[in-house]
Amino acid sequence: MAHTVKAVAELAGISVRTLHHYDEIGLLKPAQVSASGYRLYTQSDLERLQQVLYFKELGFGLHEIKEIIDSPGFDRKRALLEHRQLLAERQNRIEKLIHSVDRTLEAMERGIQMAEKDMFEGFDHTKYEEEARQRWGHSEEYRQSEQRTKKYTKADWAQIQQESGAVYQGLVSVMDRDPADPEVQEWVRQWHEQINKWFYQCSTEVFRGLGDMYVADERFTKNIDKYATGLAAFMKEAMHVYCDRLEGK
Repeated sequence: MAHTVKAVAELAGISVRTLHHYDEIGLLKPAQVSASGYRLYTQSDLERLQQVLYFKELGFGLHEIKEIIDSPGFDRKRALLEHRQLLAERQNRIEKLIHSVDRTLEAMERGIQMAEKDMFEGFDHTKYEEEARQRWGHSEEYRQSEQRTKKYTKADWAQIQQESGAVYQGLVSVMDRDPADPEVQEWVRQWHEQINKWFYQCSTEVFRGLGDMYVADERFTKNIDKYATGLAAFMKEAMHVYCDRLEGK
């Protein structure tokens, strides 16, 4: 049974425009097109869309999702099992954080001080490291980053933090300009060079994907937007312009 684009949009809870975009970038092309030019989606198309939405929920960028799903070794069942594990871990973290908030509110209402060991319940950042390992552990970039960073001292990390902050502040100062503005692009170049210098050899494809992730993953967005609301989205646009220029587009 074939479904129209409108029917699929209603089923999946997304917009028709989103489905058109997925078609344009080759992420989800309908199996059929009617004689009148209408997109028609099959059961197989719906299964692919489900995978796309699972990956999006976990913070993957669209280009990254396409690469994963189209890879010869992609296993739908294994991917679903990994989705379930990551979502269950996220649910567990959120439940712990909610419990921590409730206990903090209770302590405030009772006018008592929380035990120090209870103040940071639910803040387990090693979970993010494990998630990163599952997502990118197979890549050369991840291996390079892991190999380099395990040797860094506190002084190295302090320098990385200082350099990162300088780039963020520099970008904030030019957020009122077009992402293609030369000064904006200079700050983006410095950001790219910092990744190459401290973490891994960052191709334009990976750099573009990072920009997508800054917006797709709310954790990255929150961390970047603490410098200025909208900075993550601005960086994504500017990084795409930078990559297009390097690729000669």
